[in-house]
Formats: sequence, structure tokens, C-alpha cells
Amino acid sequence: MTELSIGQEVELEYGGKAKVTGIIGSGGQGTVYKVDYNAQSWALKWYDISKIKDPLEFKNNIKRNISDGAPSNKFLWPKYLTKDFPDGTFGYLMELKPDSFDSFVDILNTYRLKVDPLTGRAVKQPVRFTDLTAMVTAVINIANAFRQLHRAGKSYQDLNDGGFFINVDTGAVLVCDCDNIAPDGANFGIGGKPGYMAPEIVRGIAKPDVQTDKYSLAVVLFKLLFRGDPMEGEKVIKDVCLTEASELKHYGAEAVFVYDPDNDTNRPVRGIHDNVIKFWRLYPDYIKYAFIDSFTKGLNDPSKRVIENEWQKMFIKLRSEIIACPCGRKNFTSMFEKPDDATYKCPKCGMTFATLKFSNREERMPLYIGSKIYTCELDPNTDDLVGVAGELVENKLKPGVLGIKNVSDEPWRVRMPDGVYYDVEPGKGCPIWQGLEIQFNDGKVSAWI
Repeated sequence: MTELSIGQEVELEYGGKAKVTGIIGSGGQGTVYKVDYNAQSWALKWYDISKIKDPLEFKNNIKRNISDGAPSNKFLWPKYLTKDFPDGTFGYLMELKPDSFDSFVDILNTYRLKVDPLTGRAVKQPVRFTDLTAMVTAVINIANAFRQLHRAGKSYQDLNDGGFFINVDTGAVLVCDCDNIAPDGANFGIGGKPGYMAPEIVRGIAKPDVQTDKYSLAVVLFKLLFRGDPMEGEKVIKDVCLTEASELKHYGAEAVFVYDPDNDTNRPVRGIHDNVIKFWRLYPDYIKYAFIDSFTKGLNDPSKRVIENEWQKMFIKLRSEIIACPCGRKNFTSMFEKPDDATYKCPKCGMTFATLKFSNREERMPLYIGSKIYTCELDPNTDDLVGVAGELVENKLKPGVLGIKNVSDEPWRVRMPDGVYYDVEPGKGCPIWQGLEIQFNDGKVSAWI
């Protein structure tokens, strides 16, 4: 491999030169450098072509991806190819990760290592989601990114914990390492990372495709939500050293989900898998059943795996079920008491929460200061999963008086206490009262107390 040096210039296929200004990191296929190109900073991935099965075919696939464009802005997509060096080495430019995004690995570890430039000492800095809403939004965005990718007819091939950057304050997601993405059915000899690969790949009887992506996606979502490996329980930890043969067994031929309802041989072990045990109890049944289906029925039958759109819909629903109580408790409605069909009660302080019923879904949305009505809850066909249409606010002049503010771009029709329907324009609001009815999207969706 031809290593690049600081200050070295690399020619781009379509003109211009990128100047190397630093090293970002190294991986199995090569090194990522920081470069200046056209007065902007970029990341340059530079390949060790000895690690690539067919460099020419691999490069042509990157060229096709550049031509096709990214499925959405959730991908750090290849932008420009370099010219080949005399020894055949090459690379491509992509946008730099914003500083506000952390790696998936650091999020799982709950810290990042920051090296002091003066002393060289590495210091741990906490990396945690700001709140439950940000974490669930990240899950929604990951599912949506792979829905968009698969709709474009491509598969990721090597989905693992190194493939994401996440903003822990907002839940925004960037998918990285996009150079292995290829048309569904194509493969460039990519194996995958143990624990993330579908069992059929581990067993060597299949190649990566959309169906194996679905399995790996379920693993990623499980690890983010439950902070553990879905296949690592009592049966696995009995193997003191995980050899290649034992990995083949535990993640391939004899894989058992830790919460398989029909097989308890691989349950999480207290003292080792405490996160999985704790968080499994917190999530509502429909989330747990989806993972059970993914890792039991879908373990050996790819057609039974949960598809991206179903994950997306489930987690949009889950986000709408979060309650933030003024006492500090923030959790899903399944962890609150339910005095009746239209009310939730905090088990910590006893505060009650009214709910809003929507015409397009069964579950009622709990109302608390700061609760949001998302655009995607009113329009299931949109890919805007973070846009907000309405928000519950407190009247600034009358503390204790609550209302719903229209923060969308469209007017609402609202029935007021006098029984008459009025237009509530963007930026305006309406009071919360028994009998309230709101019509969204020209009456296509309604909500009422």
C-alpha cells in the first residue's frame, strides 16, 4: 500500500488536487485522511488494494454509486474518485463527519477517548443520549436510512457497529463506510463482523444481500436499545475463548436468541448482561415481540425478518408513547399506571396525564408540556421523521393553562369551546379543553380529547 504523507497532493479524476492535512484513522481496507480540496475540508479514504479481491470492479462500483447519488442525506456518500497511483492504489473523497456526531461504538461504550495533546494521556468523556426521545429518534432514523437504501435497489453488505455516527442530542444519523454498498445481489468478497452477520453468512451458505441486511439491522437496533448482544447469553459465555469454530456455532448453526420463548438455554446472565435484563423489562410488548420474531422465526428464514418500514412504524409509535413527568420520570406509557382508557398516572408522584385520540391510529398520545405531534404521525408517506407539526405548551401569561401550538406550515381547523370551528394559523395555538377537536391536513386526520 502507498501511504500518503502530510502535505502530499492527490489528483482527482475530474480535476484538481486534494492536499493531505492529517490522518483520521485506519481500518481493514486502508486509511482515512483529512484533506483540503477546493478550499474545503474533506475525508479521503485511501485503499490498500492488496486487501480488495477485485480492485477494478470495486472501483467501478464506487464510481456507479457516485453517479447514482446517495439515497438520502443520512449517508456519508462517496463524492469524488482520485486518479490511480502508478501502483494502482486509489481513493475517494467524502464529506467529513460533523463534530456533533459520535460513533456508534462510543455510544455503546458510553464514552469516547480524548487524547490530551500536551500530555498524551487519554481521558474518558461521557457519550450518552440527551434523553429517551433522542435515542428512539436515532433508531427511527437508522431504520429509515436502510429503507431508503433498499428502495434504491442496493444493500450495505457489511452492517455493523462501525457503520454509524449519531448526534446524541437530536437522534440524527449518518451512515458511513458506504464504499461496500452495491446493487442487491452483487458482492465484492466482503465477509462481515461476527455478531452482526446473518446466520446464513456465518455458515457460508449465502452472500450479503437485502435479506442479510435486515438481520444485521435488527442486531444494530437491539444493541442500541438493550446495550447487549442478542445471541450472547449463558450458552455463549460458557465458551471461555470464542474461537472461529465456536463463533460459527453460536452465531450460525446453533444460534439462540437470549429471550427465545421456546428455548431458555441462552438467557442473559446477571452480573454480565445486566443492561439487557434491565432494558428488556422496560420496553412494551410489541417491541419485544418484534425482536423475538426477528431472532427466532427470522433466524433461519429470511422471509420472516422484520422489514425496515415495520421497524420505522413501530418506533414512531414508541416515540409518541414517551411521557416526561415534571417529577423527573421519563419513560414509556407501559411503565406508567393507567387509571382509565384516556389517562396515565405517574407511579412516582401521582400526576395524571390526559391523552389525545387520533383518527389514524389506535393508541392515544399522552399530553405533557413539551410533547410533540410529529409530521410523520399525520402523513405516513413522508420521509420527514423529525419534523414537528404541533407542540404542547404552557400559556406564558397564564401559568397552568395548556395549549397546543401549531408549528407546521399549514393551518388547522379547531373546534373551540363555543362549538365553532376556527382556523389556527402556523405559529398560533388552541387551548386544551374537554371537547377539543383538531383537523389536520385539510381534514384527512383528526384528533380530539
